[in-house]
Amino acid sequence: MTAIAASGRKASGKGQGLPLFLRLARRELRGGLKGFRVFLACLALGVATIAGVGSLSESMLQALRDDGRALLGGEVELRLIHREASPEELAWLRETSSRISQVSEVRTMARAGENARLVELKAVDDAYPLYGDFIAEPAGNLERLLEERDGRWGAVPEASILNTLDLKLGDSLKIGDREYEIRATIKREPDRTARAFTLGPHVVVDLESLQGSPLIQEGSLVQHHYRLDPRPEIGLAAWTEQVKERFPEAGWRIRDLNNAAPGMERFIDRVTLFMTLVGLTSLLVGGVGVANAVRSYLDGKRKVIATLKTLGAPARSIFATYLAQILVLGVLGIAVGLALGALVPYLIGPFLAEQLNFSSLGGLYARPLILAALFGLFVTLAFSLWPLGKAQTLPAAALFRDHLEPASRQTLRWVMAATALAGGALAALAIFSTQDKLFATGFVGGAVASLLVFRLAAEGVMRLARRLPRPRTPGLRLAVANLYRPGAATSSVVVSLGLGLTVLVAIALIEGNLARQVSERIPEEAPGFYFIDIQPEQLDPFKTLVRDVSGSEQVESVPMLRGRIAGVNGKSPDELDIPPDIAWVFRGDRGLTWARELPPRTELVEGEWWAPDYSGPPLVSLDQEVFDLMGLKLGDRLTINLLGRNFEVEIANTRRIDWQDLQIDFVMVFSPGLLESAPQSNIATVKLDPEKEDALERAVVNAFPNISSIRVKEALARAAEFFGRVAVAVSATAGLTLLSGILVLAGAFAAGHQRRVYDSVVLKVLGATRARIAGVFLLQFGLLGLITAAIAAAIGTLAGYIVVTQVMEAEFVFLPERVLPTALLAAALTLVLGFLGTLRALSVKAAPLLRNE
Repeated sequence: MTAIAASGRKASGKGQGLPLFLRLARRELRGGLKGFRVFLACLALGVATIAGVGSLSESMLQALRDDGRALLGGEVELRLIHREASPEELAWLRETSSRISQVSEVRTMARAGENARLVELKAVDDAYPLYGDFIAEPAGNLERLLEERDGRWGAVPEASILNTLDLKLGDSLKIGDREYEIRATIKREPDRTARAFTLGPHVVVDLESLQGSPLIQEGSLVQHHYRLDPRPEIGLAAWTEQVKERFPEAGWRIRDLNNAAPGMERFIDRVTLFMTLVGLTSLLVGGVGVANAVRSYLDGKRKVIATLKTLGAPARSIFATYLAQILVLGVLGIAVGLALGALVPYLIGPFLAEQLNFSSLGGLYARPLILAALFGLFVTLAFSLWPLGKAQTLPAAALFRDHLEPASRQTLRWVMAATALAGGALAALAIFSTQDKLFATGFVGGAVASLLVFRLAAEGVMRLARRLPRPRTPGLRLAVANLYRPGAATSSVVVSLGLGLTVLVAIALIEGNLARQVSERIPEEAPGFYFIDIQPEQLDPFKTLVRDVSGSEQVESVPMLRGRIAGVNGKSPDELDIPPDIAWVFRGDRGLTWARELPPRTELVEGEWWAPDYSGPPLVSLDQEVFDLMGLKLGDRLTINLLGRNFEVEIANTRRIDWQDLQIDFVMVFSPGLLESAPQSNIATVKLDPEKEDALERAVVNAFPNISSIRVKEALARAAEFFGRVAVAVSATAGLTLLSGILVLAGAFAAGHQRRVYDSVVLKVLGATRARIAGVFLLQFGLLGLITAAIAAAIGTLAGYIVVTQVMEAEFVFLPERVLPTALLAAALTLVLGFLGTLRALSVKAAPLLRNE
């Protein structure tokens, strides 16, 4: 201790007044970043992912707030289905608002000659849009583009429909029983939020052009939107309360600036949660690299630590010295990650703004950056305290010979407690920084379990290799021995690569099974067409026409109208604790139907079906899943809002629904009476020879202009394409975890470089050639890669099976063609990185090393 004190007294400069451990740490940092490059890269990658995702999310949410009026179409929007606002309702809306606009939307067919295309028709009034700018190509005033000229109204469709129907500007487009002239195409709609999946392109027309059209009549599936600005003296909140009190059973859905785009907000929240947890997974895998880097660095400092201990340095001073150094380097890695993450909104924002219909994206946001910094700090502490604690507990003599005869290491209790505290803080931060705490808790538990499983798997591989009979081939014997000898890279390789590969295997199997469901199983059972908006008086002529078309095999139809659940046993949906899996049932309007007899292919679970001539109080048959998850029982009551009136219905029975067969089915089927006399349309499915589909569609669309056809094959193709894009995006994000694993793997091989140098020198002295030594190392790395791939394939397959069968409730099939590329990837990565490290080790000459030793 005297020598250390003397050294401290001789210190000069600005740091002379610093504590000894900080002066020692500063001296160690003068050596540069050697040994800590992987440490910094792992931290920077994970922190950058979390900071970038959080910053982009904040940017999108801020854009929603800034563009709320334009996306909503006004300060308030009221939506009605099937019916327009009554004269009394409309008069009150006009009286209490400073301005108002009406937009009606309906899904229908657009025709040009013999060609037809399903479109989303949007009819707007002269006041549209109240906010934002509608931009056409070529540019022009929307009111003038849509006005009637020489007996023809104007239409502004999306450009894609011109290619689909082989049209150009100035051509005619027939919608319903009206001819429209195409005068421009849509470049930007201010009130159109991004939708991941649509059945057809938008076509904008004048609302007045639909007066008297068969598309707009009682029972038609038309959505009427009323966008308005409440009078300033009333105020937004007060106006919302007044409209609810004035028309309590109007049945309209009210949105204001506080929830201008709820679907978009949910989408952003879910994507942010997923991507943040992916970033955290990447950071956790990087944590293994942090631990390896710290352990490797301390191994290189054995003699320094031993010297300090010999001179009387307390163990805690040594611990503090290297902890301070690691924290400084950790802060550097975190700072690099934060800088990269903060740039994400500026780099990706312009592209996303165009795709999501935002005016702009970008900005610097403190909360996600602070959150990412805390994640990085806790990971640094959680994965570095343990190796630091082990290093400080060894006596000086053991440190001098530790590389030849590893000593048993005991970790102090306070170090164990500090490590557990850092890990607990990391888990708490992951859980409490997200809105979906249950999902985050499951993720944290799964991440810890996964790391533990891979660690145990690595230990199992090492024990198995130790107990295997010794191979006769010397090269194979050495390769197997290298799997379990002291300092072996087995644990690092399995843990670092295993988690990323497992995620990729699981995603590949889930996406493959979904694609199989869409492309193989569903089409065998699914109808060829859905026809919607069939008016009651058209149903019999429609069926006759379909049956007259050659190749038609089966026609089924049911009445349908839209309504929503306004209450369950007297409580509104806002007062209920609704499980996320069935939240969509209560979120808005649902398709409703009624039936006298039990529909075909229906599996009744509880209760009995009503008699065909039932005429008592209204009853309902409910989906069994909704029934179970809501904890309901037979006899409970639902409040259903239909066309602005609330009705009480009693749950009489439950059905098990298989949504995958794409047959007509509904969450709720009512007894005769309540819906029977309400304005309604019909929906029908048709099975027929695929070669006759074009003929059937032309016949129906020409005979019944208001009826829309949906080709199931095309919808499935778009769904498959959509799922494919999602799978690519998810795989790309999972690749971040794999990238962290590659960095850790590179660090593990770099850490073992000195040991490979010793091995190669010894083998050279014993007469082995370079080629033979390289073969031994490559065989070792090949075995490691294949073992890691096998473990990842097994765990990934199990994860994929659980998701497909339990979450998606679908049939699971093992797809080896999806798993094999992942196994080859693991083997290739391990071989390539291992080979690069081997070349460096083989290039070291034996004589100088032997002289030094």
